[in-house]
Amino acid sequence: MKLLDYREDLLKRLRDPRFAAAYLNEVLVMNDRKTLLIALKDVVDARGGIGELAAKVPLQRQSLYKVLSAKGNPTLETLGGILQHLGLRLSVAPA
Repeated sequence: MKLLDYREDLLKRLRDPRFAAAYLNEVLVMNDRKTLLIALKDVVDARGGIGELAAKVPLQRQSLYKVLSAKGNPTLETLGGILQHLGLRLSVAPA
């Protein structure tokens, strides 16, 4: 039996907007900025990568790598723009 490569399987699943939204929502529950940015980078990678994203948002490739790194600190505007390109949006729900 051939074992699936975890990252390859994850990226394939993250192409589905509903799965990507559920994935990011689960990470948000952790309340950890570093983990959220890593998860968001996973979704970006699944949807064409940083290069494709840079062509659609008003940030250069180097800035996007920095924003989506574990040490990144994106503004709400930047985060919203990235999510919009991915076909997602921020929302608030009762705890």
